[in-house]
Amino acid sequence: MNWALVPAAGSGRRFGGGIPKQYLHAADKPLIQHALEALLSHPEVEGAVVALAEGDPRWPGWTRLCGKPVLTCVGGAERADSVLAALRALPDTVATDALLLVHDAARPNLRREDLDRLIAAAGAHADGAILAAPVRDTLKRADAAARIAATEPRESLWRALTPQAFRRDLLQRALEAAVAGSLAVTDEAMAVESLGLHPALVEGREDNLKVTTPADLALAEFLLSARN
Repeated sequence: MNWALVPAAGSGRRFGGGIPKQYLHAADKPLIQHALEALLSHPEVEGAVVALAEGDPRWPGWTRLCGKPVLTCVGGAERADSVLAALRALPDTVATDALLLVHDAARPNLRREDLDRLIAAAGAHADGAILAAPVRDTLKRADAAARIAATEPRESLWRALTPQAFRRDLLQRALEAAVAGSLAVTDEAMAVESLGLHPALVEGREDNLKVTTPADLALAEFLLSARN
């Protein structure tokens, strides 16, 4: 059975304010609750491990959501450290070939149909799979003075989303190698790629947004309220 890993040890400095963004509310719930419920409501997800900042005073103390276990552990300074800590906190009963779905705590609008397709793709692909969206905008490269230096071709470019799904043994090997080699990975796929592997891209909904700015939060509120 599959498990979810949710890194939530960040302080949300880019968002601003005194509340880490995963605890900001939209549609009457904190963003992390929307994210966890989207994962745990899926019949093929057995439980979740959340990596928290040490002594996190805002964690609500959930031990179960949607009738499934929610475990916690202390995360690290970087995303890879937190995901690796969550991976190591999994129950021993989780098989080495079980799929692990790594999802952003501040990405509240995950849809069931995207999860269905991601789990199917990752199960069929030895190198795992990630939700992603093709780049549709024209891309500009800037110079040091913030002027346009060039227009970049967008063909074959995708924006990485989450969840990202990999088998337990592969994800652990990739993250341990990245940390040991001081490789600053910005997502799990990058760690897997560093082993010479090629995760599959699964096109996901554009509204599976990650809240990083106040405007994102307003949009998440609108999207979640419309769903409800």
